[in-house]
Amino acid sequence: MTAVAERPKPFVFPEYCKGCGRCIGACPKDCITLGTEINPKTGLIPVILDLSLCNGCGLCISACPEPYGLRPQVGEEAAFELQDPSKLFGDRQTTAPGAETIPDVTIPLPAMEPLVTKGTYASAIGALLAGCRHVYGYPITPSTEGAEFMAKVQPKLDGIFLQAVSEVATVNIMYGAGGAGLRTITYTSSPGFSLMLEGISYMVGSEVPAVFVNVMRGGPGLGNIAPEQADIKLACRGLGHGNTHAIVLAPATPQEMLDLTMLAFDLAFKYRNPVVILGDGYLGQMTGKVRLPSQMVKPGLPAWAVWGDRGHRGNLICSIELSELDLEAHNIRINAKYARMIAAEQRADTYCTDDAEILLVAATTPAQLSKGAVEELRGRGVKVGLFRPITLWPFPITRLLPLLPQTKRLVVVEASNGQLEDEVRLALSHAGVHAPPPIGHIRHFGGVLPQVKEIVDAVLGGREIN
Repeated sequence: MTAVAERPKPFVFPEYCKGCGRCIGACPKDCITLGTEINPKTGLIPVILDLSLCNGCGLCISACPEPYGLRPQVGEEAAFELQDPSKLFGDRQTTAPGAETIPDVTIPLPAMEPLVTKGTYASAIGALLAGCRHVYGYPITPSTEGAEFMAKVQPKLDGIFLQAVSEVATVNIMYGAGGAGLRTITYTSSPGFSLMLEGISYMVGSEVPAVFVNVMRGGPGLGNIAPEQADIKLACRGLGHGNTHAIVLAPATPQEMLDLTMLAFDLAFKYRNPVVILGDGYLGQMTGKVRLPSQMVKPGLPAWAVWGDRGHRGNLICSIELSELDLEAHNIRINAKYARMIAAEQRADTYCTDDAEILLVAATTPAQLSKGAVEELRGRGVKVGLFRPITLWPFPITRLLPLLPQTKRLVVVEASNGQLEDEVRLALSHAGVHAPPPIGHIRHFGGVLPQVKEIVDAVLGGREIN
């Protein structure tokens, strides 16, 4: 192994030491104590160092205020170079055998009558049936019912619900649970989701799976608790710092809140990546009929998990790559994973599109209103259809392209200022469609949803609503 220079240890520069004691609190080895003798040049009392236990961590030097009273020992500062901790001590030493994947097991469910429940509850039921027994979160309207439901049910299933001290704490607890190979979920809303983004970026970088249910509310800022779709750009294009993406699912009914939550866990573990479910305030609170699936999942344990036993001892969950070349290689590998997601996971639903000359594009609750508008317009003889993206990222462009030759106009119906339309336009551009049919829109904000009548009037009148 290549010899590495010892990290420099500190020395006291008495003329600059104020005796403030900041270095004492910073030292993890208790190598520094308050002095007892006054320095005649300053009238102050410098600290005293005992370097017998010093590991050269440098925290005391960093803590020292200007002008610096602690300095690295002369001649050692230039010789020391920051080392990548994953390479500092060579290969990880373990005699443990390589861990094997314990596969999931599906358990049949008896036939049951449908439930009548609200969307957030339906998602929580889906998480339970998907084998999730680790739920962390911080209450925020209009998603709190998901946490309330889990707080009641999880202890009865030997599961865990923990109300964290904040959304920042929530996502980092999820990082630990997901890193152990466990299925974990949280329920949040727009401001809380914003606070989780740094942690989500760490999970993407460390390839840790988890499911985030964001019941979108009006914004910006604190806004209100009414339904909006203004987090689309956040989920699709701003998911934390760095080169980060996650599959974004957009349910439109309580039934899909259940079904897509179950799917989200499959996708999260398939790609070792977070998955985001974007609902809206209306969908989270809306009550509907929900049918349970024919089976539930008893989750296994992936071989990569940092589980804590002997078989998984050689595993490492980490997003740190200090070398630029190593980090670029890591990004290239993650980019290839994104490409696999784009190729395999595009999902959409269509309604009356076989002969449609005007195509409405909508997601979540506005898609339900658009479907009503399609039915009314069809009754008037207008050839209108609905294209509903179920994955907002990756946008299901492969499902949209075959409909374009007969389409004379696209109308994007949304409760945001063009965020869904931006995804449509970007996907068309990436697909090489630089002269698409004219794209119009119907937009509302702040918790106001597009209504069936105004969608019908806009289509008949050929006008936009902003």
